[in-house]
Amino acid sequence: METCILCSPELDEEQEIVFENDSCYFVKKEQRILKGSGLIVPKSHKVTVFDLSEKEWKDTQDLIHQVKSWLEETMAPDGYNIGYNCYETGGQHIFHAHMHIIPRFNDEPHAGKGIRHWLKREENKRYI
Repeated sequence: METCILCSPELDEEQEIVFENDSCYFVKKEQRILKGSGLIVPKSHKVTVFDLSEKEWKDTQDLIHQVKSWLEETMAPDGYNIGYNCYETGGQHIFHAHMHIIPRFNDEPHAGKGIRHWLKREENKRYI
């Protein structure tokens, strides 16, 4: 299990708080593949998105728009993937709620494949 980025005393050297508001941060981590991607993280410890307060939802929405404007100015992406992983089975490995914001580009090998692409594959079908 990875260390929670906000439950540890300080961010690692590859992480940077780019924006913040009353209840949330936008944290960018230098990525080798997903350039420009980052996380919106509540300042209070909340395990999943289901635990966010109304204020944290509002502040998350405000940061989404701020981050989108910043990414458009600095990287000009052609699209975005935005989402949460919840609980271990849902892919959550840091047990502090965090929204992924991933800029996407037309020249990527997986351009046009969204969040559900890999989940819809036949080998992921449950047989009960």
